[in-house]
Amino acid sequence: MPLSKIRVLIVDDSITFRRALEIGLSNDLNIEIVGTAMDAIDAMDKIKALKPDVVTLDVEMPKMNGIEFLKKLMPLHPVPVVVVSSLPLNALDALQAGAVDFVRKPVVKGAFDMNNFISDLTVKVKVASKAHISSPRPRPVVRPAASIGGGLTLANNPASKNLVIAIGASTGGTEAILEVVRDLPATTPGIIVVQHMPPVFTNMYAQRLDRICKMSVKEAVNGDRVEQGKIIIAAGEYHLRLLKDANGYFIRSETGAKVSGHCPSVDVMFDSVATTAGRNAVGVILTGMGADGAKGITKLHSTGAYTIGQDKDSCVVYGMPMEAFKLGGISKQFPLNQIGGEIIRYLNTRKI
Repeated sequence: MPLSKIRVLIVDDSITFRRALEIGLSNDLNIEIVGTAMDAIDAMDKIKALKPDVVTLDVEMPKMNGIEFLKKLMPLHPVPVVVVSSLPLNALDALQAGAVDFVRKPVVKGAFDMNNFISDLTVKVKVASKAHISSPRPRPVVRPAASIGGGLTLANNPASKNLVIAIGASTGGTEAILEVVRDLPATTPGIIVVQHMPPVFTNMYAQRLDRICKMSVKEAVNGDRVEQGKIIIAAGEYHLRLLKDANGYFIRSETGAKVSGHCPSVDVMFDSVATTAGRNAVGVILTGMGADGAKGITKLHSTGAYTIGQDKDSCVVYGMPMEAFKLGGISKQFPLNQIGGEIIRYLNTRKI
């Protein structure tokens, strides 16, 4: 019996671009375009009538932009949405509003390889079709770090000195990472993060987290020190590796071939953490399609490091944590909203 096709609704105010997406996505035999919509109002009606498996959504549209549309759509008709946007900030806002993923939209005619764009969008539509979307989908509320009261408390535990925390994620990861780190105290050991994301977007994402978190957050620059109270986000198209010298941990940020299908790669980061920090590390693998990070965190676990996997029910896509769990690389699995607290519990009770 043949598998059913992924039913896609395309939402874009440009008739030319709608047609280009329709033709491009239809080239994949597993995808069926069930309709197109020219604006948010048209889209809402067609989502109700057609019940698509996945929606591709432009952000810059008349009447109602894609962000506002997502905020209205998700509580009523939760459906996997892949945002097509030329602006990093819009894409990140869309992810916070409930989108599963985003693809960078061609900006200047003739300056973008349309075939690569369609190929990227096709993959992300297929991933989105497997995403777990709750109704309403829980999203952390963005608020200034200064307004956060109470929260997690970190004891002065000598056994947690010289410790580093490494976090890897992909699809659904931008909001998952925020959920984990937003309330970690400013005295938390240094954190390094790999989130599959293109250049420019990673810097915008780091800036957003820096405005929200108690810890300071920045995009990786080669040679950055990994220090208490600091989170370093791998730059798009740059692998992030952990190294150590007489003064402590620092990172190497450099270009290279894709590993496990990605650059930056979660496997590259975890592998370096296993070699450099070993048992003096905490590894966390969050929502994401595929297996990037599974082998690396398993190697890290084998050194005696404490490793945490996000559980199936709280993942947008239970891929990377599942593969890591299958390999025996996870000490414990937790729902997303418990992982930050578990990190602090471990730091407070860790024995030398």
